[in-house]
Amino acid sequence: MQEGSIYSALVDGSFVLKFVGDVRLTLCTSLDCHINDALAKASVSNILIDLTEAEGIDSTSLGLIAKLSIKASEADLGKPTLVSTNPDITSILYTMGFDHIFILLEELPTSIKDLKELPFVQESVDEMKERIISAHQILMGLNDSNREAFKDLVSTLESVNENK
Repeated sequence: MQEGSIYSALVDGSFVLKFVGDVRLTLCTSLDCHINDALAKASVSNILIDLTEAEGIDSTSLGLIAKLSIKASEADLGKPTLVSTNPDITSILYTMGFDHIFILLEELPTSIKDLKELPFVQESVDEMKERIISAHQILMGLNDSNREAFKDLVSTLESVNENK
């Protein structure tokens, strides 16, 4: 699998995130920081997440994508659109309840040429653990199946933080 990258653009009020390759938790800090920065801009009127070139995506990244939808809802932006053409990824999205917080499409409706790769943001191991816990707590809040799937992971990570 190709190492993961995330690209973004803000074009005419549309905030676009494009995931390429195998997107893992090493990109979670960059993604979370960029989401917060982008949503702080008053010029964002809608959101598109493009997973058409994603080969894989881990649960931490999915939790941050879910967080983006929740923050968009809080900002009265409506449901973001999420596009996935990979049947395996699309199946995961439905299983995790993303169809309740996103408009899910199985093909990309447009092409955006002005994407720029997100800069890599380095943070401490403790900060990354907190970000991973937060992302998984968001996934757990989407449905009972997710709660069951991630409760042990979150509990373990929280106990590691408490035992310091």
